[in-house]
Amino acid sequence: MRLFIGVPLVEAVIAELSSITAQFASTAAGLRWSTPETWHVTLQFLGNTSQEQYPCVVARLRELHSAAVPVELEGIGFFDRAGIFFAGVNTTPELVDLQQRVTTATGPCGFVPETRPYHPHITLARSKAGSKGLRELKNKVARQPSFTKFVAEEFRLYESFTLPSGSQYEVRERFPLGLG
Repeated sequence: MRLFIGVPLVEAVIAELSSITAQFASTAAGLRWSTPETWHVTLQFLGNTSQEQYPCVVARLRELHSAAVPVELEGIGFFDRAGIFFAGVNTTPELVDLQQRVTTATGPCGFVPETRPYHPHITLARSKAGSKGLRELKNKVARQPSFTKFVAEEFRLYESFTLPSGSQYEVRERFPLGLG
């Protein structure tokens, strides 16, 4: 199973992101748009996880106690080389602390933290190979939107399924925040 750990978004932010994607989706050819059900803030991508590792991950994450985490999106942008249109997430000390606690917790289960700096974001669209869509979209973004700030009261363990229509995620476990 392919797993990752992330923070779900609140309805107000989902509505704001939906408005942005609706504004651009019809005018940007050659992009695969992600759906609101897939939007989240990734804390750690675990990837292929064995049946033996799964109970270890769940047990270790259940031991993790953290205060609720303020989350604030900070605008939209592009990862040009990866061909991604995204909404950025402010790397607050609280969010970075939670991300580090998560990666520390999964270490004994055989997962190695990323070596790249943590750059939380929400993928809104990906460009298809050879598409000019991302460049065209970039030219259409005139101003940065503002987003509702929220407090994350849980994080989740998701399983990812790759389908012809795109990725689909299923919540496997929920872990409350605000307990310490």
